[in-house]
Amino acid sequence: MTGIPGGSANSKAMIVGFALVATGGLISVVGAGISGTAMFNAIRSWVLAQQEPPSAMVKRKLSQAKAATAAGASAWQDGMATSERH
Repeated sequence: MTGIPGGSANSKAMIVGFALVATGGLISVVGAGISGTAMFNAIRSWVLAQQEPPSAMVKRKLSQAKAATAAGASAWQDGMATSERH
């Protein structure tokens, strides 16, 4: 009967490896939390520094896009009606 020989060196290496992986995971979670907090604070200060609220800016840009779309469609249709096809 062949079996895997038990050894304390392998189990100690596994324990140390697991401890290092767990420590690395904890460090990455803490780093992600710190980075997320910094990003949230930067975005918040940027929004507060704007002259108009983001919702008003979105409404203004949406109305500009609608007007540009309507103007483009009108110019395309008028151009098709007045131009001659050869």
